[in-house]
Amino acid sequence: MNHKKGGVGNGNIRFSGTIIRSESASSCLVPVCPGHLPLFKGFLLRFCLILVFSIGTGLCSCSTLSPVTVPAGRSGVSRAVSIEDLSPRWLPFAEDRIPGLGYFAGTVGKPRLEFWALRVDLGEADLAIVVSGQEPAEGGGAERPEAPEEIESAGLSPIGVIPSTRVSGFVKRYDCLAGINANPFSPVSAKIGEDRTIDGITIAGGRLISLPNPGFDALVFYREAEAEGGGFRAAIVNQAILEGEELRRITHAVGGFHIVLREGAVPGAVEKRSKARHPRSAAGLSPDGKTLYLLVVDGRRPGSIGVTEGELGIMLKRLGASEGLNFDGGGSTALALRYDDGKVRVVNTPIHRGIPGRERGVATCLGIAPETRP
Repeated sequence: MNHKKGGVGNGNIRFSGTIIRSESASSCLVPVCPGHLPLFKGFLLRFCLILVFSIGTGLCSCSTLSPVTVPAGRSGVSRAVSIEDLSPRWLPFAEDRIPGLGYFAGTVGKPRLEFWALRVDLGEADLAIVVSGQEPAEGGGAERPEAPEEIESAGLSPIGVIPSTRVSGFVKRYDCLAGINANPFSPVSAKIGEDRTIDGITIAGGRLISLPNPGFDALVFYREAEAEGGGFRAAIVNQAILEGEELRRITHAVGGFHIVLREGAVPGAVEKRSKARHPRSAAGLSPDGKTLYLLVVDGRRPGSIGVTEGELGIMLKRLGASEGLNFDGGGSTALALRYDDGKVRVVNTPIHRGIPGRERGVATCLGIAPETRP
């Protein structure tokens, strides 16, 4: 087809006497003023990157590579019409290393959500809880803590400051099977090894890493006596009570923001506080404190728009929890698992500074690992 001057033909763009050559017949043909050519090229590059990420993480963001063995004829991803319709279908995860671990991933139609969850039997004797700041054991994992008579200082100066890490890096370092981000912190960046000031309580193997923030809540762990079967029991409490004798009984603790589920109900103050949608990380507990649920929900992308705090509480309840805590979220949200091939992968899509798939350098992480016995 022939075109007159000023039209488009033969893969070229003609505008005001300047021709911009198209690299292929399928390229977008847009007239550009010569003075704006550098700006146009930058815009075009940015547009292409956004398009690639939108396709990769918005339309088909659920990974086809599953961390669990999916039975024949069954999908590894559950689909629900709404949050209230969620019905967990737990699949065994890493059962050859720790019995009692379950994995569940799914989507919700309204609102559009994608989520990943882990169920942990805290009563398993072969289970170790790992928190950032804990000394790695020889050969991986973490040293087994005894119930401390007195909380020891981690020797950090100043207390409450820790080098940043990616959740995936934390899982690799401690030979964990799973890890999730926990406390809020500052400053925010993707840098690794940079100082992070932790907001709220952190206890790692009986060592005090950071002090409580009475305005926030926390997930705390207690070592159960061998006579009672061993393992751990956990609770979600306000950080204001973490002092004196109560503080000395705790072997591990991570802080979060606020409780989003209490005795099986979403507290009235939760929805009044904020209805903003964000990526979220959370922990839930069964009524007896012996089953832990870890949950991440993606946000800030077309395929998953994020949840409110109230919706997060409902999701934890649908998973089986009666108590729930909202961890740091947004660009920090990440759940990393160790797959059957030994590789550690982040199952969700973290979005730091608008870049899908980019992990943030966080402060504290909570991990699940096989116990290393002396």
